[in-house]
Amino acid sequence: MFDDDLPRKKSDLLADLAREDLDRLSIADLDARIAALEAELARTRTKRAGAADFRAAADSLFKK
Repeated sequence: MFDDDLPRKKSDLLADLAREDLDRLSIADLDARIAALEAELARTRTKRAGAADFRAAADSLFKK
């Protein structure tokens, strides 16, 4: 009943995305989906690069 209020695991969201039926989407819908996914990839890559830079800076503080 209250399951919709709980945060979902990332893996569940990705699995749901992968299972989505693409046959019902128009070419315009597919193009929009691709653009949204590419934007999310760019956002994720930017976040990962920032995290890697932060980690490298932290590691350099503790190197002997």
